[in-house]
Amino acid sequence: MRVQIVASMMLAAAALMPALAQTPAPTPAMPIPEGFTALFNGRDLSGWRGRPGKGGVFSPYVEAAFTDAERAAKQAEWNADRDRHWWVDRDRGELVTDGLGVHLATEKPYGDIELLLEWKLTVPNGITGIYLRSYPQVQLWDPASATNQQTGAFRGSGALWNNRDDSPGKWPLVKADRPIGEWNQLRIRMVGERVWVWLNGQQTVDGQTLDNYFHRGQPLRATGAIELQTHGTEVRFRHLYIRELDR
Repeated sequence: MRVQIVASMMLAAAALMPALAQTPAPTPAMPIPEGFTALFNGRDLSGWRGRPGKGGVFSPYVEAAFTDAERAAKQAEWNADRDRHWWVDRDRGELVTDGLGVHLATEKPYGDIELLLEWKLTVPNGITGIYLRSYPQVQLWDPASATNQQTGAFRGSGALWNNRDDSPGKWPLVKADRPIGEWNQLRIRMVGERVWVWLNGQQTVDGQTLDNYFHRGQPLRATGAIELQTHGTEVRFRHLYIRELDR
């Protein structure tokens, strides 16, 4: 009888093994750095709204000119699209996009900030980016992408790709990307119109001016949204923290 019981327990354990193997590993706990607040709660999209994206850009000047009624109607439309293409992987505490919908933008506008986050491309040729005050962008992409070599992917991520060709900061100082499927750590500091970027602990931009993509040569708006870009492929984000800076 005892042999039968033991055999039954072993069979039950064996049956559970495939299911356990498929259970995702939880995101390692990461305490909020001192002086920072969390932008993402790991559970839902609270604090985030949709803004037109899919690899494109939407001018904050156009949005600022909306009437209250226009803004409410547009935001309802954008948020509906957000809910189709962004979701939370609660088992891992990760923010996920399929790359096909609107950008994900903070509801709160920010000025001078320090931003910490981790991002991961899950497929080759992936692209995303971080818009600052709704201006493009700190570029994040696959350096080995066969489809983006002519636009500079081979140089690596973490620079101000939408700057003019002759603007310092358009290309990263070093290539510091980790392989597809691995997490990358990003630190961005923005004071006034100047931006500093570190990718995986290596500095890729050193206090260069972010060009005004919408009105070249004009000053940037003092505040605006932090945006996570969609560009056709799945991207995952986690550990998003921000600190507002006093000049």
